[in-house]
Amino acid sequence: MTAGERPFAIEQVQPGTAAPLEPGTATPAPEHGQRPVFFYDLGSPDCYLVAERITAELPVVPEWEPVLGVRLGVPAPAIDRDRLEAAVAEHELQALRLPSRWPPDTELAMLAATYAKRGGKTVAYSLAAFRQAFAAGRDLADEGTVLIAAAACEMHPRAVLKGIALRSTRAALDAACERAAAAGVTALPAIAVGTRAFCGDDALQPAARATAV
Repeated sequence: MTAGERPFAIEQVQPGTAAPLEPGTATPAPEHGQRPVFFYDLGSPDCYLVAERITAELPVVPEWEPVLGVRLGVPAPAIDRDRLEAAVAEHELQALRLPSRWPPDTELAMLAATYAKRGGKTVAYSLAAFRQAFAAGRDLADEGTVLIAAAACEMHPRAVLKGIALRSTRAALDAACERAAAAGVTALPAIAVGTRAFCGDDALQPAARATAV
């Protein structure tokens, strides 16, 4: 850590422990005008659930940063089907269908998400890929799944395949993982707000409080 840098405070949020937003309560905006950062892995159903809600529920539009959970030492997501199906129903999403391969190998899909970020299509690509994985039950390690998600946001398949293979794309994904580690991300999904990182499947509410004006 260099002089002048501020350490990140890690806030591990456990399911069900986040207090609801109180009507009329105002909390400070992100420090120094920084945008919140949403760190996610396409192979996590909890990241999927947050991704489908974050734009509507977070007061500030976040930056989406694709990372590999395995690179951060985050364990493969456990499957609690009853909880996931209840959440999917609550938020009126398509019926849950899980890929047959578990835990999923997401490296190919995350390289594609990193490449998509260069063209400003990270959000569109990532939502399409999440839906392929958790609404269609497709394997994220399958090139066809990646290309279907890319086609949904008008990314040309040849360009995507070339982009995935670029050393600069892999370097950008590596840098994103380092950024997440520096931010104190210990679980996914995670939302960094200023010098705080809210981690875990119930991170959205406290992150929303931290970004509320």
